[in-house]
Amino acid sequence: MIQAEVSIYPMATKTTSASFYIAKAIESIQKVENLRHQINPMGTILESGDIDVINGAVKTMMETVHNLGIARVEVVIKIDSRRDKHVKMEEKLDSIKKQMS
Repeated sequence: MIQAEVSIYPMATKTTSASFYIAKAIESIQKVENLRHQINPMGTILESGDIDVINGAVKTMMETVHNLGIARVEVVIKIDSRRDKHVKMEEKLDSIKKQMS
């Protein structure tokens, strides 16, 4: 299973808020097959068994923001690829919570 944390930063917008562009980027991937996503305050977690699905989703998100009139988009991606176990994002969180007192 592969999880990737993606952060999209539209550059040179008219305001300091990026939420409109981020919302549109997330909407653009909601129907991608074999892809799960979860938003958080600092980015979006993408999950799939196929890195090509994740890469395609990131490209779609970036292109969506460009198509909204943003000439420059910064994208930060952090990938966790694990082949010894099939662990979903919720299970990773549960494992951490079990270790907390």
